Amino acid sequence: MPKSTVAALQIGASPQGKAATLQHILSFEDQIRASGASLVVMPEALLGGYPKGETFGTRLGYRLPEGREVFARYFENAIDVPGPETDALAELSSRCNASIVMGVIERSGSTLYCTALFFTPDDGLVAKHRKLMPTGTERLIWGQGDGSTLPAVETKTGVVGAAICWENHMPLLRTAMYAKGVQIWCAPTVDERDIWQCSMRHIAHEGRVFVISACQVQPSPAALGIEVPGWDKDRPLINGGSLIVGPLGEVLAGPLHGETGLVVAEIDTDEIIRARYDFDVTGHYSRPDVFSLSVDERPKRTVAFTSS
Repeated sequence: MPKSTVAALQIGASPQGKAATLQHILSFEDQIRASGASLVVMPEALLGGYPKGETFGTRLGYRLPEGREVFARYFENAIDVPGPETDALAELSSRCNASIVMGVIERSGSTLYCTALFFTPDDGLVAKHRKLMPTGTERLIWGQGDGSTLPAVETKTGVVGAAICWENHMPLLRTAMYAKGVQIWCAPTVDERDIWQCSMRHIAHEGRVFVISACQVQPSPAALGIEVPGWDKDRPLINGGSLIVGPLGEVLAGPLHGETGLVVAEIDTDEIIRARYDFDVTGHYSRPDVFSLSVDERPKRTVAFTSS
């Protein structure tokens, strides 16, 4: 039976920046190895940070100079892909003999992307997925990915794909990923709400997939020594809620709230076939004569240069 152990690492980006965050991630090596996990999922925007509550000095119709300075600091804290941080994560993957899926803020040129990176023990960084649609005011600071970064990665645990935070609410994206044969659905997020747990169970049940949702955890503004307008200063900024769900929507582990740690479960990908006996959303339970989806996976370039 193709059984394996999988995990979500619930952890937060350090206020001290990406170097401190990377060291915190690496400090979990012994726990990851002891868990026996062959796949570890980490939260959205873990390296680079999720600036919850930050306005970047933006008002409708104009931007303040101090907001540009905040963005410049945020840009500096993002990572290059590939780069020294991805090299360190590839080495962690190899040492732990575990594939890793994790969220980062990727800089490319002068644009930032909210990205999920895929590492395998043998090959290191093998793929990335850029968030297709940043949510709300995230669009002020992150660019949009295109269809060229929708990987379904073969790992020893199974076929792995990812959707980042509210991308998980995009029905057509889900359909495309189901059609790619994803068995283990990775959901890096910063959404801590109960309704998010419902969404994760729904996706597992709809796609007949295993879902691993890894959420950041961040203390209260008071603990961080900051002010977030409209936010209770003693309420955690992000309270976690990482969990693992089986292909019939049953919660296998978690949710973990309010603390850093590993959420671990044993899975058996043979269960997917049993679960899809009565519902295979892009197979026998589809109606291609009525509905169809076209996915453009070509990279989009603003400027294309040709030479004779």
